Amino acid sequence: MVGFDDTICARATASGFGAIAVIRVSGPEAFAVVDRCFRSMDGVSVADTPGWRVKFGQFFDHDELLDEVVVTVFRAPRSYTGEDSVEISCHGSEYIAQRILQTLMASGARLAEGGEFTRRAFLNGKMDLAQAEAVADVIASETSAAHRVAIQQMRGGFSDELGRMRTDLLQLVSLMELELDFSEEEVEFADRSQLVATVQDLASHIRMLIKSFALGNVIKNGVPVAIAGATNTGKSTLLNALLGEERAIVSSIHGTTRDTIEETLNIDGITFRFIDTAGIRNTTETIEIIGIERTYTKIQQASLVLMVLDAERPEYFEEGLRTLSTRIDPTHQQVIILLNKVDALDGISSASSVAGNSSASSVAGNPAEATSDTSAAMVDGTLATYLERIRLAAEQAGIQPLRILPIAAKQKKGIAELCDLLSYSQTSLRHTTDATLVTNLRHYEALQEASQALDRVQEGLELSIPTDLVAQDIREAIHYIGTITGSITTDEVLGNIFGKFCIGK
Repeated sequence: MVGFDDTICARATASGFGAIAVIRVSGPEAFAVVDRCFRSMDGVSVADTPGWRVKFGQFFDHDELLDEVVVTVFRAPRSYTGEDSVEISCHGSEYIAQRILQTLMASGARLAEGGEFTRRAFLNGKMDLAQAEAVADVIASETSAAHRVAIQQMRGGFSDELGRMRTDLLQLVSLMELELDFSEEEVEFADRSQLVATVQDLASHIRMLIKSFALGNVIKNGVPVAIAGATNTGKSTLLNALLGEERAIVSSIHGTTRDTIEETLNIDGITFRFIDTAGIRNTTETIEIIGIERTYTKIQQASLVLMVLDAERPEYFEEGLRTLSTRIDPTHQQVIILLNKVDALDGISSASSVAGNSSASSVAGNPAEATSDTSAAMVDGTLATYLERIRLAAEQAGIQPLRILPIAAKQKKGIAELCDLLSYSQTSLRHTTDATLVTNLRHYEALQEASQALDRVQEGLELSIPTDLVAQDIREAIHYIGTITGSITTDEVLGNIFGKFCIGK
């Protein structure tokens, strides 16, 4: 375990060529370390410079001039880490940045570990643990929704909610423990009806936060979309068409894809995590069987399933949809059925489609809805028969697809319509409010534990269980809420959290 009372340095900007590079120094000797290498143009040392000031000068390794730099001075506690800190902005040469780091280390600093600047900020009370984790989420955010949620958490919105809940619980348990001190006098400090009402409110709030994880996780990590279907239906071709590159191997040989392939794509500001899966079929080949089992797992984990059917093999429509119906949860998962290879049929218009409960094209502004006869004349008889057959098979299997869409993935026909449909399917992500969303699995698990503890409290109050036992469950709920903000934590947990940060943060 490294110490946190020494002086550290690290590059805060990414490696590679750029206009400037920024190097951070933080710790009790930060000013002295920089003064050994830096000569200010005004002749005033960093140690004698007021905080929040910018200085221009030259950076030396002994007598060798390395670069002309800009130095920004932050005095404790008004710095990111809460310590004396300096940021050195030099030219973006990889060579210059490395030489400056080496010189700083030779002058008394050591190279920071991953997340050590933010860990020091946490230890020095500049932010709590939930806010510290949100810093990493801000850095990793790739969409406006992810950025908005991370910023809200970094500014303490989530922590404030947890703090209020923890305060209410501490007040309850204090009154109950006070009763225990006067148990012989049979004094009741906590009104039971008020106690029940408060616990119910807190439990309801925590359940709401737990429920928000489904949306928060999608915003943070992307919408998981499983591309499923039998072998050789064109799943890998579809993935390549969506990505616009040859990411997956395409072959006419059945069972080419043995494992899952995952790639992300941003569509209208929403990140979709596409998962190309192994084709589903009866096989005795061991490795392919393992791949198919992984396919089933990915289908169950997906928020949206693209079920690919082959227009050249209509005899498998019913079987494929029956198999899918046993692997999905229609209450929590969306399904889009894609009839691929329609270019093999004569007179096909790939813009035609059949919705899950109708038989023609989509209504403008809502790619999932359809009218009854607008484009029926555009649809070839064979395709119309196939689409109706798929609709009936889906209905019999208990699947209500968002839409049934004919495509030709190899020719990239229907891909634009599919992207519009994917964007439409996640409209709710664009209308997220400022309400708190749980995006971190650690927070989600801690809230579940707190919720279970409060359920026991409610049960105990209903059954008039002794006060000391009820108080213990309240203390357990307080404990789990505290682990989220870091008021209760361990070095092991901190090491696991901050070890995932980049070096300069």
